[in-house]
Order: sequence, then structure tokens, then C-alpha cells
Amino acid sequence: MSRFHSQLFFLLLLTGTAHATAFLPVVAVPDTAQLTLAEAEQRFTQNNLLLLAQRYNVSAAQAQILQARLWDNPTLSLEQNTYNPNTRRAFDVTRRGESIVQVQQLFAIAGRRKAAANVAQQGALVEQFNLEDLLRTLNYQLRTTFFDLYYKQQTVGTYNTEINSFQRTLTAYQNQYEKGNIALKEVIRLRAFLFDLQTERQALLSEIATQESDLRILLRESSGTYFRPTVNDSRLQALSLIGFSEEQLADTAQVARADLRARQADVEQQNQNLRLQRALAAPDLAVGYVYDRAGSYIQNYNAVTLGVAVPIFNRNQGNIRTAQAQIEQSRAQRDQQLLTVRNDVQEAWRQAQQTDALYQTATRNISDFSRLIQGIEQSYAKRNITIVEFLDFYESYKNNIVQLNQLRATRLRAFESLNFSVGRTVFNAE
Repeated sequence: MSRFHSQLFFLLLLTGTAHATAFLPVVAVPDTAQLTLAEAEQRFTQNNLLLLAQRYNVSAAQAQILQARLWDNPTLSLEQNTYNPNTRRAFDVTRRGESIVQVQQLFAIAGRRKAAANVAQQGALVEQFNLEDLLRTLNYQLRTTFFDLYYKQQTVGTYNTEINSFQRTLTAYQNQYEKGNIALKEVIRLRAFLFDLQTERQALLSEIATQESDLRILLRESSGTYFRPTVNDSRLQALSLIGFSEEQLADTAQVARADLRARQADVEQQNQNLRLQRALAAPDLAVGYVYDRAGSYIQNYNAVTLGVAVPIFNRNQGNIRTAQAQIEQSRAQRDQQLLTVRNDVQEAWRQAQQTDALYQTATRNISDFSRLIQGIEQSYAKRNITIVEFLDFYESYKNNIVQLNQLRATRLRAFESLNFSVGRTVFNAE
């Protein structure tokens, strides 16, 4: 096949693809809603199912505090003779029959109930801190998804503008080719470049669809709404590390991080559990009352009973040793979490420093590039530059905007990672 026929075949292939695309069925556009970060966080806090599930865990743990403080129920027993041979009556409840009534109440001594309530209270604190840590993790996912989605939609807008502009250029040169004013290879190059732009745009739209789905799950939105995040660009650009230090943020994290506070609460829970196990070593006191109508040495016998287990063999030794080991285990986990927190802050601080420094040195004003690309289109139309130069300028223009939006998103993610590692929204873009 000759070179001309190869070019013609490729042109027809692209043209056929364009015609086929033009006759694709129209897909219904989902409802679009503007969404600010504050609105997203409010909906997330109210509707997220994972947070709702963890709140039930907190409620269940708090109910255990009430349960631990409850007294043991009294025991009531009744004994009645089935047959009285003297009166020849069954279940004789008269004065000549035998009936015994006994009431017994168990009293926990050595502060067992208080110790059990303290264990349950610390368990509720652990669940509360777990809820806060889950909120911290999901809120980080929400905010990073929100900003990533915003910048990707900005990039798609650039692709849309560039594709529309390039489509007009291609149409004009297709007309010039049909008039015999330009070569076929030039039209083919233009079509190939347009196809690359469309392919890149489609890949970006796929990423956006995934993040839209993640955002809807976080917000518990089942209607399929397409969200368009709106942000305050001046606030985003004003984010700065000035006035903060790594050591300051690390100290803040030791107070604010819910996962670390959960480990500290777990240490205290194990300490309370040791007190409980030692209290359980002391036997409970059983106090009771007995009434015996006819079975004792006198009629209508009344007596008070006291009962206590003698701690000779079982003094709860195994559970006490287990509680001591669990204290050491929880302390080691707390220390490990403390080390993790400090390392998280250090790494997030360095990433934020590096990304912000790169952002500050980057050219953030793209208006000059927009005017430049208009001049390039005019120069190419006047044949002052070759198609290679024209496409090279277009590619550079597109890459600059794409990379700038990626840098902006990376910078915001770095600041959000720093917020996440500290456990508090120190750097707020809203």
C-alpha cells in the first residue's frame, strides 16, 4: 500500500469514527448540584452510615455503665410440703402444715460495683474516641475527594475548551484540504492530535465518575446527583505554613489525635480492670431472712442468714495476672501510637513544605498562556509556523494547565494530610 493510500485509509478511519460517535444514543445527563465544602461536611456528619453505626457502638458502651451500677436482684424461695400425713391434706397451708419462705440479697463488697462501673466508663470513652477517629479519617477522605474533584473538573473544562477550539481549526483545514490548498498528512496530524485530546479527556472523566461515586457514598446520596464543588480560590492560595512549626503541630497532635486518646483511655480501662479483678477476689456477702412455719424446733421460726464464700482455693489469681499483663500490653500500644503520631506529623509537614514551595515558584497565572495560544493559532493560520510547532505549542499549553491543576490538588492534599496527622483542622480552606 502506497504512503498516500495509507494516509487516506487512516483519514477515513478517523472520519468514520467521528461519524459513528456523532450518532451514538443520547445519554441522560444527571442532575447537577453546586456544593461547598461546608455543605458537604454538614451532610456528611448527619448522613454517613459508618458514623451512624459507630454512634450505636458508643450508645451500647454507655449502656454498660448503667448495667455495671445495678444491684443484684434479691432471691425469693418458697418451700411447701406436698402432703401432710397428720392432717391427710395435700399442700397443707394451714397452721398445722409446713411452709418455708426465704429471701436472700447478695451484696458486693470491696468496691466491686464501683470498679465495674469505672471499667465500663473507660470502655465508653474508648468507643467515643474511636468515633472521633473514624470521623477524622472519613472527613479527610471527604475533603481530599472534594478538592481533587474540583481541580479535575477544572481540567476537564480546559480540555473542553481546547477540543472545541481545535475542532474548529480542524474543520477549517479539512475544508482547505478539500480545496487542495494543504496536504493530507497535515489534516491527519491534526485529527490524531484531536483524538489524543479526546482520549485523555475521557480517561479524566472516568476518574471523575469514580470520585463522584465516592462522594455520594460519603454523603449518603442515592439519587445519582453530579456534584460540582465550589471553592474560594483566594482562600486556597492563601494557605501557608508560616506561623507554624513541626514541633508545635506534633505537640498539638498528642492532645488532639483521637486514636492516641483512645489508646490512653484503653490503658486507664485496663488499670480499672485490675482494680475490678482484685475486688472480685473478695467474696460477696449474702444476707437473707428465713421463715419456717412448722419445721423447726418451734412454731413460726424466724431467722437471719449470712453467707460468704471462703477464699481458700480461688482468689481470682489468674484474672489478676491477666489484667496486669493487659496493662503492659495497652501501655506498649499507647507508646507505639504516640510514636506513629509524631512520625505522621513529621512526614506530613515535610510533604506540605515541599509541595507548597514548588507551588509558590510555579506560574499560576494562565491568562498569558491563553493569549499566547490565540496568537499561535493565528500564526499557524497564516502559515508562519509549521504544524509541528503548532502542535508542540498546543501540547505545552495543555500540559501546563493540567500539571498546574495537579499541583494545586497535590498541595491541597498535602495540607489536608497535615490536618489529618494533627487531628484538627489547622489549615482551613473555607
